Amino acid sequence: MQKAEFWIESLQLVPHPEGGYYRETWRSEGSYTFTDATLFSGPRSYVTAIHYLLQGKECSKLHKIHSDELWFFHAGNPLTVHLFPETGEPASFTLGLAPGKGQVVQGVVPKESWFGASLAAPEDEHYALVSCVVAPGFDFQDFAFADRHTLQQQFPRHTEIIEHLT
Repeated sequence: MQKAEFWIESLQLVPHPEGGYYRETWRSEGSYTFTDATLFSGPRSYVTAIHYLLQGKECSKLHKIHSDELWFFHAGNPLTVHLFPETGEPASFTLGLAPGKGQVVQGVVPKESWFGASLAAPEDEHYALVSCVVAPGFDFQDFAFADRHTLQQQFPRHTEIIEHLT
């Protein structure tokens, strides 16, 4: 198995503000124009895609965006994505190659859900390489970090994972 450094260098990944490493790999030429009272302020690409890598004890800090986001597993160790939806109960899915252990190769984060990720077993040499596809396309204007205290009040049974991911 390759090491995280191999993928970071080979794929030219750079540090991501939420944690880990990424690089945008595709942005559609076409775009939607949002002119009514929607969540978006201005045009957004139809779709965007990135490579994303977490290693060791790194995490993707809890955040939300205005679009749906698909996650695809490529290499490394299992990665758990934690979801805190606007309404309903928190959930998670683990990306990996062992369906018999409940792992999936693809998962979805619904728009406006708070979400973050960490390795299922955060050992120093472990990493996960995934891709994320966002539609309508990602724009940092649509990105917000979660407030730990607010989420812990809303989801008191999940304070430990919220603390870990904020």
